[in-house]
Parts: sequence; structure tokens; C-alpha cells
Amino acid sequence: MLHFEQRGEGPVWVFLHGFLESSTMWDYLPLDALPIQQIRIDLSGHGHSSAILNTPSIQEIATEVKQVLAHLSISSFSVIGHSMGGYVGLELSQLEGFRHLILLNSNCWSDSDQKKHDRLRVAQIVQNAKDIFIREAIPHLFRNASANNAAISKLIDEAKHLSANAIAQSTLAMRERTDFTEFVNAHPEKFTFIHGIHDRLVSVDELQQKVPNGKIHFLDCGHMAHIEAGEELLGILIHLMKND
Repeated sequence: MLHFEQRGEGPVWVFLHGFLESSTMWDYLPLDALPIQQIRIDLSGHGHSSAILNTPSIQEIATEVKQVLAHLSISSFSVIGHSMGGYVGLELSQLEGFRHLILLNSNCWSDSDQKKHDRLRVAQIVQNAKDIFIREAIPHLFRNASANNAAISKLIDEAKHLSANAIAQSTLAMRERTDFTEFVNAHPEKFTFIHGIHDRLVSVDELQQKVPNGKIHFLDCGHMAHIEAGEELLGILIHLMKND
């Protein structure tokens, strides 16, 4: 079973981290003050969860999360997912008992052909140059890397503990993920996007084009809103989670 941490009391919110991260990403935000029950999960191959995927797929990662929910006898839940965690959250949105998904620096569509090519290349590169890839990839996630040196160093150190196989599996899982654009647009009340206007991985224009009627909050940051715009992000989360 995936490693998880259960904190607080109230409506259940499942917290899912992104690629190269772990559940420690949520420590940047003072979430314990919120009147919710947090289920913070380390996804396959990340944090304290071993890489046990039979096939690299977001669906299988979601199945592992479902096992945690079943273990805790949780029948009603909402999800916040950062980047890759948002993709897992989209799979969980198909379950009975799902209430709401916050996609933090994430999106709801499948990869373009170019993006699929890039992910395949990453899966190959990390087998022989894992640490180089990590050192180059993480600063790129920030709007201003030089202003976040301490956080970047911490993230790099943590990511280096991931195996090359875990990184490759996650990369290939994202490459083959399901496109949920039609479903999200059909149920806009169930989804909220929180997005950095300087996010290099998901463009503002593409997000607005794909989900024209979606609930979108824009922050002045890159892909790491919880670090670069923590105070503003917390304000949005307080509003959303108190009214869930």
C-alpha cells in the first residue's frame, strides 16, 4: 500500500503531489489550520512509497490511491493534485463519492505528439543521467529560480532519492494518460484550476482554450505555486475547502 499520512478532522481532502516530489510538498502551506481531514499520499516510487507499478499508467497509480481510501473506509472525498497529482485526481473523479478536484498547476488533456516524444526521451535519459536530469529540470519549474535557491536545493536533494526506474515509470504513465477535457467541461462545478501565469509546462492560453467555462484562479508564479505564491494560494484553498 502507498505510504500516507492522515491529519485533522472534517471533510476528507486527498493531497496528491507532483512528479519528482512527495507529500512533503504540502509542508510549505499551513494546512493544519483548515477544518478538514487531510490524507497526504506518497505516489508510487516517490517519498516513502516503493515503485510497484505493473504497467506505467496513471490509472494504476489511481488504483493504488483507491486502495488507501478503501483501507480508511472513506466514502466521500475531494482531491487537490499538483501537476501529475492532478492527472491522478482526474481518474479518481470517476469514483462514487468524489466531490471536487483542484488541479494545481495541472491540466485535464492528454499529451501532444511532441510532448509524448519528449517524455519518452526523458524516460531513456534518466537511466544513465538521472541526477543531471533532476538538476536541470527542477529550476525550470520556477518563474525565478535565483530567488528560490534554498527550495530548489531541497527539491533536488529529495528527488535524487528516487530511482531511475520510478522516474521513468512516472514519465511514461503521464505520457499515456487519458484525456478528460470533455468530462471536465461537462461538469465544471466539480473542478477548479489554480494556475501560474508564468508556468512553462502549461500555457495560460491553452488552459483557457481547452476549458473556456472552467473555474480558473491565476497566480503570479511558475509551476510551483505552493512555494512561489504560497500566501495567495492558501487564501484560495481556505475559501474552496471551507465551502466544499
